[in-house]
Amino acid sequence: QVQLVQSGGGLVQAGGSLRLSCAASGRTFNNYAMGWFRQAPGLEREFVAAKSWTGVNTYYADSVKGRFTISRDNAKNTVYLQMNNLKPEDTAVYSCAAARSPWTVVVTDYERGYWGQGTQVTVSS
Repeated sequence: QVQLVQSGGGLVQAGGSLRLSCAASGRTFNNYAMGWFRQAPGLEREFVAAKSWTGVNTYYADSVKGRFTISRDNAKNTVYLQMNNLKPEDTAVYSCAAARSPWTVVVTDYERGYWGQGTQVTVSS
Protein backbone atom coordinates (compact mmCIF):
# COMPACT_ATOMS: atom_id res chain seq x y z
CA GLN A 1 0.00 0.00 0.00
CA VAL A 2 1.21 3.50 -0.85
CA GLN A 3 -0.01 6.64 0.84
CA LEU A 4 0.46 9.94 -0.97
CA VAL A 5 0.50 13.13 1.06
CA GLN A 6 0.39 16.44 -0.75
CA SER A 7 1.63 19.84 0.35
CA GLY A 8 1.81 23.24 -1.23
CA GLY A 9 -0.89 25.07 -3.10
CA GLY A 10 -2.82 28.11 -2.00
CA LEU A 11 -3.66 31.51 -3.42
CA VAL A 12 -1.44 33.36 -5.84
CA GLN A 13 -1.82 36.24 -8.25
CA ALA A 14 -1.73 35.70 -11.98
CA GLY A 15 1.84 35.45 -13.18
CA GLY A 16 3.00 34.01 -9.89
CA SER A 17 4.43 30.61 -9.03
CA LEU A 18 3.62 27.74 -6.73
CA ARG A 19 5.19 24.37 -6.07
CA LEU A 20 3.22 21.29 -5.13
CA SER A 21 4.79 18.30 -3.42
CA CYS A 22 3.57 14.74 -3.13
CA ALA A 23 5.36 12.44 -0.71
CA ALA A 24 4.88 8.69 -0.68
CA SER A 25 4.90 6.64 2.48
CA GLY A 26 4.04 3.11 3.46
CA ARG A 27 5.96 1.68 0.56
CA THR A 28 8.39 3.37 -1.74
CA PHE A 29 7.06 4.17 -5.15
CA ASN A 30 9.66 2.02 -6.87
CA ASN A 31 8.66 1.42 -10.47
CA TYR A 32 5.63 3.69 -10.24
CA ALA A 33 4.97 6.42 -12.73
CA MET A 34 3.73 9.58 -11.04
CA GLY A 35 1.22 12.03 -12.37
CA TRP A 36 -0.58 15.25 -11.51
CA PHE A 37 -4.23 15.84 -12.26
CA ARG A 38 -6.49 18.83 -11.70
CA GLN A 39 -10.19 19.43 -11.58
CA ALA A 40 -11.94 22.77 -11.67
CA PRO A 41 -15.57 23.19 -10.61
CA GLY A 42 -17.93 22.04 -13.31
CA LEU A 43 -15.15 20.66 -15.49
CA GLU A 44 -13.77 17.20 -16.08
CA ARG A 45 -10.55 16.12 -14.48
CA GLU A 46 -7.52 17.02 -16.57
CA PHE A 47 -4.32 15.01 -16.78
CA VAL A 48 -1.70 17.71 -16.29
CA ALA A 49 1.71 16.04 -16.16
CA ALA A 50 3.48 12.75 -15.59
CA LYS A 51 6.99 11.51 -15.00
CA SER A 52 8.29 7.99 -15.41
CA TRP A 53 9.99 6.04 -12.63
CA THR A 54 13.40 6.60 -14.23
CA GLY A 55 12.67 10.25 -14.88
CA VAL A 56 13.43 9.83 -18.57
CA ASN A 57 9.87 10.15 -19.83
CA THR A 58 7.67 13.18 -19.25
CA TYR A 59 4.19 14.18 -20.30
CA TYR A 60 2.55 17.61 -20.18
CA ALA A 61 -0.88 18.70 -21.21
CA ASP A 62 -0.80 21.38 -23.91
CA SER A 63 -2.43 23.80 -21.49
CA VAL A 64 0.60 23.79 -19.16
CA LYS A 65 3.54 23.18 -21.50
CA GLY A 66 6.30 25.70 -20.96
CA ARG A 67 4.87 26.80 -17.60
CA PHE A 68 4.73 23.69 -15.41
CA THR A 69 7.57 21.31 -14.59
CA ILE A 70 7.17 17.89 -13.03
CA SER A 71 10.12 16.37 -11.24
CA ARG A 72 10.74 13.55 -8.83
CA ASP A 73 13.29 12.67 -6.19
CA ASN A 74 13.15 8.91 -5.76
CA ALA A 75 15.51 9.03 -2.80
CA LYS A 76 12.92 11.14 -1.01
CA ASN A 77 9.91 9.33 -2.50
CA THR A 78 8.59 12.70 -3.57
CA VAL A 79 7.27 14.17 -6.78
CA TYR A 80 6.93 17.89 -7.42
CA LEU A 81 4.96 20.15 -9.70
CA GLN A 82 6.52 23.55 -10.22
CA MET A 83 3.94 25.92 -11.63
CA ASN A 84 5.12 29.21 -13.12
CA ASN A 85 3.30 32.02 -14.89
CA LEU A 86 0.05 30.88 -13.36
CA LYS A 87 -3.20 31.94 -14.96
CA PRO A 88 -6.71 32.20 -13.50
CA GLU A 89 -7.70 29.19 -15.61
CA ASP A 90 -5.18 27.11 -13.65
CA THR A 91 -7.45 27.40 -10.61
CA ALA A 92 -8.42 23.87 -9.58
CA VAL A 93 -7.93 21.12 -7.05
CA TYR A 94 -4.66 19.41 -7.89
CA SER A 95 -4.06 15.76 -7.06
CA CYS A 96 -1.05 13.53 -7.44
CA ALA A 97 -1.37 9.91 -8.43
CA ALA A 98 0.84 6.86 -8.70
CA ALA A 99 0.38 4.25 -11.40
CA ARG A 100 1.54 0.66 -10.95
CA SER A 101 3.73 0.94 -14.01
CA PRO A 102 7.15 2.47 -14.58
CA TRP A 103 5.69 4.67 -17.32
CA THR A 104 2.23 5.32 -18.61
CA VAL A 105 0.08 8.14 -19.91
CA VAL A 106 -3.08 6.07 -19.71
CA VAL A 107 -5.37 7.79 -17.26
CA THR A 108 -7.02 4.60 -16.09
CA ASP A 109 -3.61 3.29 -14.99
CA TYR A 110 -3.51 6.17 -12.52
CA GLU A 111 -7.14 5.77 -11.57
CA ARG A 112 -6.38 2.20 -10.54
CA GLY A 113 -3.36 3.32 -8.52
CA TYR A 114 -2.92 5.57 -5.51
CA TRP A 115 -4.02 9.16 -5.00
CA GLY A 116 -3.12 12.10 -2.85
CA GLN A 117 -5.69 14.02 -0.87
CA GLY A 118 -5.88 16.93 -3.31
CA THR A 119 -4.93 20.54 -2.73
CA GLN A 120 -6.54 23.77 -3.86
CA VAL A 121 -4.71 26.15 -6.14
CA THR A 122 -6.40 29.49 -6.70
CA VAL A 123 -5.03 32.05 -9.14
CA SER A 124 -6.48 35.53 -8.90
CA SER A 125 -6.56 37.91 -11.83
